[in-house]
Amino acid sequence: MRVFIIAPTPMSQAGLQTLLSSPSIHVTGNATNAASLPESASMADVLVLVDDIQIEEIIQVFPQATLVVVTNQPERLLPLLSNSELAAWGIVPLETTPTQLQSAVHAVAQGLVVLPISSARQISERQTRGEVVLLPGTEEALTSREREVLELVGQGLPNKLIARRLQISEHTVKFHLASVSTKLGAVSRTDAVRLGLRQGLITL
Repeated sequence: MRVFIIAPTPMSQAGLQTLLSSPSIHVTGNATNAASLPESASMADVLVLVDDIQIEEIIQVFPQATLVVVTNQPERLLPLLSNSELAAWGIVPLETTPTQLQSAVHAVAQGLVVLPISSARQISERQTRGEVVLLPGTEEALTSREREVLELVGQGLPNKLIARRLQISEHTVKFHLASVSTKLGAVSRTDAVRLGLRQGLITL
């Protein structure tokens, strides 16, 4: 498996390379930020980032990449990652072990979402609360625009086409999706659609 590392210093790059050392993983290169990413990075199976370094810029360059982010602030990243069009993504703590990081890399390469257990519990709690609160007749939990955006996501439209259809900016689409995910406790675009359908907030 080909992995490309994005970390701000040679020391952090070397640290990640040590953690990823495995017969099944081949580190193809390193970069310090989004601006220095070579075109060859697009050939990697997984991009590994340290502490969400310029993650928005990296997603703009590779919108359908597979990412693993090493950070101790997962709550800041969940809305952005869950509403992106990334093929798959994962979050692991800075104190990660070689086994944990390598397992996360292999999991996201298979299209899975990887989260620390604490983040997964928070999401589960939000989903449970949402299922209790969002009873029939409470569809105003989502604004009309949020429902429009969510329905278009359910139809398989990417953010760019949703923005064009609704005559709004891509940034506004991402804002609405982040709000939807927060309200529903969704961990991905697909999860948001599933929860919206189950709670009767949208129809497809």
